[in-house]
Amino acid sequence: MPRRLLIRIAIAVAILILLPPLFAGGLFLWMRAQQPQTAGNVALPGLDAPVEIIRDAHGVPHIFATNERDAYRALGYAHAQDRLWQMETMRRAGSGRLAELVGTRFGDFALRNDRMMRTLGVRRSAEAMLGTLSAQARDAFEAYAEGVNAYLDTRREALPIEFQLLRHTPEPWTPTDSLVWAKLMGLQLSANYRDELFRARVLEKLTPQQVDDLFPPDPPGSPVTLAAELRGLNLQQELRRTLAALPDLGFDTASNEWALTGARTTTGKPIVANDPHLGLDAPILWYLARIVTPQYSIAGATVPGVPLHVLGHNGKVAWGFTTTHSDTQDLFVEKIDPQDPTRYAGPEGPLPFENRAETIRIDGQPDETLTVRATRHGPVISDLEGGGATPSGHVLALSFPGLSDDDSSAEALYRLNHAENAEGVREALRLHVAPQQNVVYADRAGEVGLISPARVPIRRKGDGRVPVPGWTGEYDWTGFLPYYALPQAVNPPSGQFVNANNAIVGADYPYRIATEWPDPSRAKRIVEMLGTSRHSVDDVAHQQMDSVSLPARELLPELLKYPVPRGMATDAVALLKTWDGTMSRDRPEPLIFEAWLRELVRTVFADELGPDFASYWDLRPAALVRVLRDKPQWCDDVATSATETCGDAIAAALTDALTALEKRHGSTVARWRWGDEHRAALKHRMLGAVPLLGGMTDLSIETDGGFFTVNRGTTRIRDAAAPFAHVHGAGYRGVYDLADLDNSRFVIATGQSGNPLSRHWGDLVSMWRDGGSLRLSGDRGTLTTAGAEVLTLTPRNTGTNQ
Repeated sequence: MPRRLLIRIAIAVAILILLPPLFAGGLFLWMRAQQPQTAGNVALPGLDAPVEIIRDAHGVPHIFATNERDAYRALGYAHAQDRLWQMETMRRAGSGRLAELVGTRFGDFALRNDRMMRTLGVRRSAEAMLGTLSAQARDAFEAYAEGVNAYLDTRREALPIEFQLLRHTPEPWTPTDSLVWAKLMGLQLSANYRDELFRARVLEKLTPQQVDDLFPPDPPGSPVTLAAELRGLNLQQELRRTLAALPDLGFDTASNEWALTGARTTTGKPIVANDPHLGLDAPILWYLARIVTPQYSIAGATVPGVPLHVLGHNGKVAWGFTTTHSDTQDLFVEKIDPQDPTRYAGPEGPLPFENRAETIRIDGQPDETLTVRATRHGPVISDLEGGGATPSGHVLALSFPGLSDDDSSAEALYRLNHAENAEGVREALRLHVAPQQNVVYADRAGEVGLISPARVPIRRKGDGRVPVPGWTGEYDWTGFLPYYALPQAVNPPSGQFVNANNAIVGADYPYRIATEWPDPSRAKRIVEMLGTSRHSVDDVAHQQMDSVSLPARELLPELLKYPVPRGMATDAVALLKTWDGTMSRDRPEPLIFEAWLRELVRTVFADELGPDFASYWDLRPAALVRVLRDKPQWCDDVATSATETCGDAIAAALTDALTALEKRHGSTVARWRWGDEHRAALKHRMLGAVPLLGGMTDLSIETDGGFFTVNRGTTRIRDAAAPFAHVHGAGYRGVYDLADLDNSRFVIATGQSGNPLSRHWGDLVSMWRDGGSLRLSGDRGTLTTAGAEVLTLTPRNTGTNQ
């Protein structure tokens, strides 16, 4: 071969080998240089006076402004600088416009989400919410939108990498975009309609008593039964199709909060602790920020896209939220008029469906037209499969106060941000509609309170646990609980309020808020730790990191009563016998126990539930304790001719669990580690799926805790690929010291920036995992002396009277 040809071939091969990494490296360096400006001066239209955004060592903005309107403009600017992609996907998710952006390249989630949001009319509801705002609150939302748009108009850097990959330019921000988030949270934290669908399905083949076994009541309740009008209608297919068509909006649980009066603290003033639990992502939902004006200051957790602080303190009061898990949603089975399918049956005769057409744009595919129908009870969700398919004779409609046109929850949060004292908190929350939250609060004077505001329906009949007939009127809502009747108290004699999504009221409460409550283990553990002694802020922050599982302590003795196979099972049981239930990432016992529990739930319940088991499969220690102590018939496998005992089920489940763990971690049980599988899933939803970028954006880290620990480490055990990954937990923790609010503690799970190439992309991960925290305090001089960056936003004359 001629020498010249060999040289050309060598050059071509070298180019083919070197060009991709050179291109990738060039792209990396270019994107790394495209960081937002965090120091110097930027001229913005609309400002009344200069504003300083002082970012501390962790990128947390401390906004110093002469008035609130300018402060909200600056917060919008900072949010857009750091989290623009998060803001874009949030507003598109709530507006039913995700598929327009990503099509179906990441699966059908975007399209299913869009169908759901259009059917429920989430954006339309957010637009109506805008009309409920006072002039002051509306100013805040409008100023915030101006700040976001000022960034879009004045930025010098390229748009974040997600926009580059999709070749997308964001539209201007509007106040309605901010209000969409309130609607999304209302849906996610109130989504018990899924439970109604599941119960209705299993009641077709199980007795009411068996269904009660699956969901042991706390406190004990009566078995749930389908209404007589629905029995025999054979709704199985309709219920299954509807449940399958509903997108997964994420976990609806859980959070921790507690408040101590001055009598229970070392300072003599209240302490409030709060850590809300939501799905884990990178970046995390929350963004820390502080605002300081001559008349107003506030610090804590914001959500990019929203101008208000969701959690924190305003220098006078502090507050925290947990979800109440009340039943504020009902599914009504509507009967279609057999003579006219455009009408449905009502108590006094047929009524016309309300109809509208929604066009869903899908990137790379033809548009989809969705026919949305609504009844007097609400939107029809059984049309979600696409195209408005008409079921045979019936449809399902959803009632939910959070979709009402007079939802004033955003105004309530604005007033909460500005509350002067405990009474101001209570007055603000009168306007809260959905989702129902348990709010603990305290003021500097020492008053401590708890209240659970929302519109809670009063039902003419039924308890809300299953779909009900809509055509008779017997199950209609007759109104909502009055504000004075909602659960509330101040200055408890015990000196403490504790809630971790457990029952907020007892059996003597005269109204029905819920028939079932989440597992009370976390609340029990918090009460156990608090005891009767006094506590400091450091004590409370340490308690938030507690990883003891009370269900493990309760269930394990029941399991260890039975003999186990020889060999590996013997080694595993020997470790469990001396284990105290602490879910430590460097120990094997949590992994053994969780895997055993996972398999035991499947062994005991999968045969009776059949295809419906997938919807039920979760860690169910309370149900298993009930089976082992009182209902051993569940241990028999109905698919076999033999009669299996609970001892058989326990041994089989342990064998299956250990076999699976051995394949992944080897045969030496003592060397297994919970942290090898229990890793906080801090991954970028989009970039995590992109080659090369996926590993760069992954902030996942080993963590302690589990589903039932105060330091929440929820797993999705039905996920065959990663059943013990930590996918849900405390993305934000706050501890507020009413003796010195500057001594309050804050932390989020990832970092302030949404740019994977920023130094603030994941600089808080280890601090969050290990129980560290930040203080959001200091004047301008203190912050700058500590090395903070100062960005000054100055008014720009646009020739208008702004």
